[in-house]
Amino acid sequence: MSTDPYTYLEGFGNHFTSEAVHGALPKNQNTPQKCPYGLYAEQLSGSAFTAPRTHNLRSWLYRIRPSVVHAPYEPVKSDLLVSHFSINSEDCVVTPTQLRWSPFDLPAKPDKVDFIQGLKTVAGAGEPSCRSGLAVHVYTANSNMDQRAFYNSDGDFLIVPQHGVLDITTEFGKMMVHPNEICVIQRGVRYSVNLMGGEARGYILEVFGEHFELPDLGPIGANGLANPRDFLTPKAAYINDDENKGPWDIITKFNGKLFKTSQKHCPFDVVAWHGNYAPYKYDLAKFCVINTVSYDHIDPSIFTVLTCKSYSPGVAIADFVIFPPRWAVAEGTFRPPYFHRNCMSEFMGLILGDYDGKSGGFLPGGGSLHSPMTPHGPDANVFKAASEAELKPVRVADGTQAFMFESSLLLSTTKWGLKTCGKVQEDYYKAWGDLENNFQMPSVDQ
Repeated sequence: MSTDPYTYLEGFGNHFTSEAVHGALPKNQNTPQKCPYGLYAEQLSGSAFTAPRTHNLRSWLYRIRPSVVHAPYEPVKSDLLVSHFSINSEDCVVTPTQLRWSPFDLPAKPDKVDFIQGLKTVAGAGEPSCRSGLAVHVYTANSNMDQRAFYNSDGDFLIVPQHGVLDITTEFGKMMVHPNEICVIQRGVRYSVNLMGGEARGYILEVFGEHFELPDLGPIGANGLANPRDFLTPKAAYINDDENKGPWDIITKFNGKLFKTSQKHCPFDVVAWHGNYAPYKYDLAKFCVINTVSYDHIDPSIFTVLTCKSYSPGVAIADFVIFPPRWAVAEGTFRPPYFHRNCMSEFMGLILGDYDGKSGGFLPGGGSLHSPMTPHGPDANVFKAASEAELKPVRVADGTQAFMFESSLLLSTTKWGLKTCGKVQEDYYKAWGDLENNFQMPSVDQ
């Protein structure tokens, strides 16, 4: 984005090196007896030490004080953040009904709600203590995280801004994330979110076990979809205590609960770092769309930006899928998404514009959930228009960006998501009520 003041390291999954002060990285080893400039060496591991090299994730941070310098943790009350999705959970409801939400409300003034205070869970499956499952959250905020930092002990956050720009300070450096961009902040990384514009709203996909990676391209070949060079990782940038006096509150989500500790120094004091475990962002407008040039509607897997794989080949714990502007040229084909019953859970959100599979009710800042084997598809108006449209090459989804969190897991909905938020469209099922019986018996002559 042209309004982004920060500079970045380019590439996905690279081993980066970054120094805010020249010579701050030790030469030839990770833990010298004395680090340059009197810094402390600290490793942040995103995988087991013995994970295969292709999946081994870790970074070395060289900081003014080690992060261990803090007070004991204390519980923080948070009724709307859920991470355990057992069918016996008091926080959850199980339903196969198609669900759709109107845009989630921004915080009411004069209340001050920052990014962490504004987190609310909509749905999920599994739980973090066994490193298995995911959660879908929304965030709504109108205040900066002044002197507060957060890290997630449970999993990775894939953050999808819908309204408002996020100015995020991390241990690795700074990044600015606009609507139609995403960012991923991994398990254990500390960060603080300021708002550019006063208010913010968006979506979060949290995965408890594995990490996000680029999908395999298979027959597509070597290029296409999200290109590795377009992913951006912050460069080292530090804050010294003399520039920003404490105390700081450090909040963590640990086994589904929030805890708080305090420390006298700024947590963003990393002068240099190297490794392959670091936050990153991506501009969805750079996605290279793959689609049919002959006939039929191709499966939405061709729109996958990032995936979190399960142990079953081809089956994802979670996929992040987008439906960007593109050309539609399929011949003799019903071009919008077809009617289907799927073995996957599909949570959809809308960043901007109008989704081509629905003619109304699905709005930016809202969402929908279609559960495994529950039928869904285009509404009556979309079906009629697409069935009668002239099948010439047309642009689809200009000025629009819809996305999907897709999972092989069966999601439970939180009580807040189903009842308390007050945003569920109770008449959503009527979107298909006007679909008519168009069956025509063949004549005797036929």
